[in-house]
Amino acid sequence: MSSKSRTAIVTGGLSGMGLAIARRLLQDGTAVYVGARRAVDAAHVKAKLGADAGSIKASSLDVQSSNSVDRFVADVVTERGGVDVLVNAAGVYDEAAIIGHPENVWLDQIDINLTGSFRMIRAVMPHMKAAGWGRIINLASMAAHTGMANNAAYCASKAGLLGLGRCVSLEGAAHGVTCVSISPTWVETEMLRKFIDADMAVTGQSLEEVRVEYAKSNPQQQLVQPEEVAELAAYLASDAARALTMSDFEINAGSPW
Repeated sequence: MSSKSRTAIVTGGLSGMGLAIARRLLQDGTAVYVGARRAVDAAHVKAKLGADAGSIKASSLDVQSSNSVDRFVADVVTERGGVDVLVNAAGVYDEAAIIGHPENVWLDQIDINLTGSFRMIRAVMPHMKAAGWGRIINLASMAAHTGMANNAAYCASKAGLLGLGRCVSLEGAAHGVTCVSISPTWVETEMLRKFIDADMAVTGQSLEEVRVEYAKSNPQQQLVQPEEVAELAAYLASDAARALTMSDFEINAGSPW
């Protein structure tokens, strides 16, 4: 199956790792469809996709809604005849201590990060099974392996992706469908920049000073770049990754967190 004939869906594909993966898959000749809540804003889409705005198709997608998910996948299938690659990159992050933990903070992170990925997988699996070929890649996190105080919801949602992936890989194995996850450490994305800005406001340090502190979290002392995650995702979406399933791939720069 040539990569030039493939179709990929990338959720959360207008920012961070999702956008980097969408662009990398496009380089392989894959038809890329990104879904995001803010895709309804044409100006936002154009600003995010830049030169790729004419090549990557972006549409509104709310992974918290089964109707939105089913409609998005159905539209892609109608246009392309199927879905070959699914990358679940849509996700949110919020902190809260267990004591007094707001229920909506817990529910949102579980519903978007974990259940949203489940909804997408459920929608694409029949098409991949019928085609006898499929690649499902979930963006997890080192938080799936390492607990963090004040991050119960995020860690639980990402750990849940690992369990979900094991089940999906078993159900897809006989039909040429693989399911894996990628667990990065700190990646230099818009989300990390929000943390850096918050730290700058509290400490009075400069952008570079705070950035260096984050980089020190691993022995390489360099922040992982979205494009590095995208290179791995492109390989996992290829024919060469046929035997790679039920696995989680850590991009940890030498540190467990």
